[in-house]
Amino acid sequence: MRKLHVFLFLIGFVLTSTTFAQSQKGDINNDGIIKVLAIGNSFSEDALDNYLTELAIATNKKLVIGDLYIGGAPLDLHLKNLIADASAYRYIKIDEKAKKEVRKDVSIAQAIADDNWDYISFQQASPLSGQYEVIQASLPQVVQYVRELAGADVVFVYHQTWAYQHDSDHGGFANYNRDQKQMYKAIADATKRIHKSRDFKFIIPAGTAIQNARTSSIGDTYTRDGYHLHLDYGRFTAACTWYEKLFGEDVRKNPYKPEQVTDLQAKIAKEAAHKAIKKPFKVSKVAL
Repeated sequence: MRKLHVFLFLIGFVLTSTTFAQSQKGDINNDGIIKVLAIGNSFSEDALDNYLTELAIATNKKLVIGDLYIGGAPLDLHLKNLIADASAYRYIKIDEKAKKEVRKDVSIAQAIADDNWDYISFQQASPLSGQYEVIQASLPQVVQYVRELAGADVVFVYHQTWAYQHDSDHGGFANYNRDQKQMYKAIADATKRIHKSRDFKFIIPAGTAIQNARTSSIGDTYTRDGYHLHLDYGRFTAACTWYEKLFGEDVRKNPYKPEQVTDLQAKIAKEAAHKAIKKPFKVSKVAL
């Protein structure tokens, strides 16, 4: 009988050890893969759908990304779609090998049911991202509906978006007197208040990372049209921020760099992201 107990103990130990070996920080489901679903718009596409998977691959991590996309979608539209169970989204899914699949006419409920997500990300449309009262008019209800669909174990996070370029012609820039510093401060203040609400495990400070990067030698050139991120070093900066926050590892030690991004641009992106994780609601200068 003693030998049987020892044998069963050893089997249990091996199985437990294997599970821990396959899991990684942030892997809520303990299946060896971190899975993130964003309920977003073009700003989630900029931040998650490019380079983030490659950063994970470079450090032998497995990541699956889902992105529910409607261009310019604010939180109140997501709420309407949840209530109506509307199949209104383009659903982008990127597997752990960076293979991308795109489906049209998908509902939020369908995307949530599509995988066992560890994280679900929320964000406001960029013109309203610094208007706390407008955010709160819809966000608590959106969170409640998604919680009912996703279950109790999924972790909710909030994606802090970025201020517009100083010369942006976006109509929503008028909400901040066409002043980038004013817009960033409003976004930082709003996300800080959201973080204090404790509805979200953490904030992804992509907006602060971009603002940090603007203090570097590259300057205020982080968008391609005044508001969407530059396709190369702009998107890479946001991806670096997501990487460090999700995996809890210093992104400056990650060897990955997109081919079209220079060594200096990559170094600035990683430094700006790292500083944003350290101070998510305050600009930190990047002296590169």
